[in-house]
Amino acid sequence: MRDYARLQTAILLRRLAYQLNRAARDGDAESIHDLRVAIRRLSRCLRVFAAFFPGDSWKKVRRRLAELMEAAANVRDRDIALQLLAEAGIPARAAIAMRMAAERRKASHDLDRKSTRL
Repeated sequence: MRDYARLQTAILLRRLAYQLNRAARDGDAESIHDLRVAIRRLSRCLRVFAAFFPGDSWKKVRRRLAELMEAAANVRDRDIALQLLAEAGIPARAAIAMRMAAERRKASHDLDRKSTRL
């Protein structure tokens, strides 16, 4: 079981690294969504297989992942808001849309900073 836990963790860790790079490179709504999925899966894996990790080391990693998830959620929330504004017919040059786009850029910058601290 220990080998299985290590294998699954390694797979999910590689997936997280891939999605972090993709989000940093592309930064689009889909890559942010996929990053959140990768974070959630790795975090769950760490919790499920906690008995196979030394001490409370898994808790520290999960806390860092939670910080990263929060930063990714802030970007994703703005993506959804921008999409809803567009679907409602609000022009991209409208004050609310421009403010939301500025908030998204700021949230994306914060995500970049937090991802480098992992």
